Amino acid sequence: MALLARLDRLPLSRPHYGLLVIGGLGYTFDGMDSAVVAFLLPSTQQVWNLDNAHLGLIGSATPFGFLFGATLAGLLGDRIGRKKVMLYALGFYAVFSVLGAFAPNYEVFLAARVLAGAGAGAESAIIAPFLSEFVPAARRGWFVGALAGFFSFGFVMAALIGRFVVPTFDDGWRIAQLITALPIVMLLWWRRVLPESPRYLLQSGRHAEAEAVVADLERRVEKATGRPLPPVADAAAARPVVATPKVTLVSAMKFLWAPAMARRTAIIWLVWFVITFSYYGFFSWIPTLLVQRGITVTKSFEFSLIIYLAQIPGYFSAAWLSEKLDRKNTIAIYLAGSAVSAFWLSQMDDPVAITVAGAVLSFFLNGTYAGVYSYTPEVFPTWIRATGTGLASAFGRVGSILAPTIIGLTAASLGFAGVFGMTTAVLTVGVVCVMVFGLSTAGRSLEDLTEQNALADTAERMQK
Repeated sequence: MALLARLDRLPLSRPHYGLLVIGGLGYTFDGMDSAVVAFLLPSTQQVWNLDNAHLGLIGSATPFGFLFGATLAGLLGDRIGRKKVMLYALGFYAVFSVLGAFAPNYEVFLAARVLAGAGAGAESAIIAPFLSEFVPAARRGWFVGALAGFFSFGFVMAALIGRFVVPTFDDGWRIAQLITALPIVMLLWWRRVLPESPRYLLQSGRHAEAEAVVADLERRVEKATGRPLPPVADAAAARPVVATPKVTLVSAMKFLWAPAMARRTAIIWLVWFVITFSYYGFFSWIPTLLVQRGITVTKSFEFSLIIYLAQIPGYFSAAWLSEKLDRKNTIAIYLAGSAVSAFWLSQMDDPVAITVAGAVLSFFLNGTYAGVYSYTPEVFPTWIRATGTGLASAFGRVGSILAPTIIGLTAASLGFAGVFGMTTAVLTVGVVCVMVFGLSTAGRSLEDLTEQNALADTAERMQK
């Protein structure tokens, strides 16, 4: 359609970077909330005399809530709009973070962590598909990869909170949660400046609103660049918007696993599971496993900070490579780097070598996430993009829930080398599947990737 062609031909400029900051701040606080839990556990254990089983439930609370939040956000995002879900999710997350800060007992705290995780999961699942719909095809990989890179800032902030806030005050663990709830103040800003996705508006039949959003973005881009806008491509302008059914969980699953979509869905779900399993397995168990080997460096703030800081170049280097090498190749390279790093880590005994290997593994794992966040929204049609992304992310969270238990059992039977040997094997499976079955997406419009005849026919049959 002409309107989408007008949107796609806009050069990346200040208005797009404004969207990047808005979404990036959301991801920063999502990352901070996920990472800060590790620094709350010792305090909660002391306050309520908790055993390891109770602490394990707290550690699983956020990813458990994330699973349901991501699923619900995708479904709602395709039904009521991306912007509404993003705003509601932020408010929901912040409210339950405050409730957790004032929790009078373990049960209330655990419930608050689950619900805050649901809010964070909903926000995390909606931001990438939402903002990817504004970005020109030539820069979409970099944009969404850089957007995901803001997670790393949240992890570094969590480490700083864990070092300077939690141990400094009597109720530092409560203050830490109030800090993670600060993004509630962003709601007023987001409501005023954040537009709804024109692709969603068109798919919903709200053509006048979509026209207003695109026209406003055109004016701001032209003002920011100081140059006339590029011409609209005739071929893209002629493409119609395909009528599609209302999204429910049942209709979504039928479409995603129909013959035209099954390969894409299987690969993206597999990649999400592999990277999330490996990531949470590493970050949740590496300190304990190393302490058991007598390496006291893992107790230090410096070790955690080095690991977290390595995330930053991992995300942003992968965001840059996503445009140069295509998303699927970038994912495969960083998965392969993760596999090699995990094996390297399994062979190390020296504290310095372990720290370096751990930082390199962190670099590659988070670089993989940058590629995955860019890739996922591209493989689903507009009408089901949020749902497809949410369900893929939710399936990945199954990996984050299973990883601590599976790795704990592996550590008991196979030891330190066995844990990271298993992680290497899981990552290697991901590399092979992405390279053999993955879809090349760089430089192609979202409609070229998803509104093909087979996909359109599948959606049309679902309406009948």
